[in-house]
Amino acid sequence: MPDHPIDLGWMRIFVEVARLGSFSAAATLLGLTQPAVSYQIRRLEEQFGVGLLRRQHRGVALTAEGERLLEVAAKAVADIDALARRFSAEAQRPIVRLRTDYAFSSLWLIPRIDGFRLLHPETDIQIVATQRFAADFRDEADVAVVFGTRAEFGAIGTLLLREKVVPVCTRGFLDRNGPFDDPGQLAKAVLIHLDTPMPSPWFDWRSYLTEFSVIRDINAGRDDISFNTYSLVVQAALSAQGVAIGWMGLVDTLLSARMLVEAGPPLEAKDRGYWLVPPRSASAHSEKLSTWLMNEAGKVG
Repeated sequence: MPDHPIDLGWMRIFVEVARLGSFSAAATLLGLTQPAVSYQIRRLEEQFGVGLLRRQHRGVALTAEGERLLEVAAKAVADIDALARRFSAEAQRPIVRLRTDYAFSSLWLIPRIDGFRLLHPETDIQIVATQRFAADFRDEADVAVVFGTRAEFGAIGTLLLREKVVPVCTRGFLDRNGPFDDPGQLAKAVLIHLDTPMPSPWFDWRSYLTEFSVIRDINAGRDDISFNTYSLVVQAALSAQGVAIGWMGLVDTLLSARMLVEAGPPLEAKDRGYWLVPPRSASAHSEKLSTWLMNEAGKVG
């Protein structure tokens, strides 16, 4: 048994000498001198305490111990080489960064992202979710999907998902507390709110009810609940805690699966929604992602 760990470099030299049957040929392949190769093999034999090669007039031949070592060493060296090639390939794989908010990434993008990977297996996608977009956000991403108005992003972006909302809740909540045949009845229900700055940059319950000329009773809203992220709003609706405003494109799969049902009339904003914003300098990979996003958004209808 060797007193010290075996040098992997020696193992590679041994494998090449055994494969080629020649110190000189192995030296040429490995970019070493013939004496250096011979010396390393001697060191290896000293560590194992057995002869591994028989020196012949022309080249070398494996001893029985050398045959046993080659069986193990050849596989180990091949596995290491394969892993090194994989590391190199992964390091060279292009990465396209998509910057967006938590709601879009968790409810719209994640359920669909496998489609992009299947279509473009050569490209890795990195999703950066944030609620805060700095003025230079286009420099920090290859593609961005941001919520806003035509005035904000129309000059640089493409409207990906127009803001269209509909009240949503579970069938059980609707059966127990409905029907909500008109927005006036919704005003009396437990509503689930998303905390937003004022004035709200998107539809909230205040602006939704105002669009239908509904004013809530002064005593209504005592049992309402609110959350600071839209994912929690949706989770509360799924838990039958009240009625939430559902953004089409974000809750459409939940509606299709009947996990949520529509609980009121829809409302649409003409020039507001999620905008696809390209980087200042487009690349082939960012264009692939942008095209895929537009195609996927088109399927929503």
